[in-house]
Amino acid sequence: MTGIPEPISPEARRALEQELADLRAERDAVAATLQGNDADSPGDQADQADELQRAGEAARLDAGIAEITSRLSEAAVAAAPRQDVIGVGSSFTVSFADGTRESFQLGELANELDQGLLTADSPLGHALLGHRAGDSVSYDTPVGRASAVVESVGDPPSSG
Repeated sequence: MTGIPEPISPEARRALEQELADLRAERDAVAATLQGNDADSPGDQADQADELQRAGEAARLDAGIAEITSRLSEAAVAAAPRQDVIGVGSSFTVSFADGTRESFQLGELANELDQGLLTADSPLGHALLGHRAGDSVSYDTPVGRASAVVESVGDPPSSG
């Protein structure tokens, strides 16, 4: 995104921490199969191919673990989201051409259970990055161009 550490929401942090725990558990399971082989027995080519596949899987898991660990470390030193400009972690309200208004939080990770979360790499999320209250943005949708106006940045208004 911007190349500087960006904050993440508590929900995104929990999701990353869970994914990290899952990857570590999977990595431990793969490592146990790698360490469990008898190094003195030559084995056949199928055993060697299986060993290479497990080693490749371990390397893939290690890369994922390193990436998530790095992202969590960066988020820990990032400043809190700004209250005047939309960025990762910001809450804001936008109005659409059809007159509807919606409040969102801009996040890094999609969560199908959180309808108020908009990802920064979505067309609307990307268009909103760096904008302030009163700004209009245009973005592409599957059915053509659309527009929205930033109503407010900061805590979304409470419903009701």
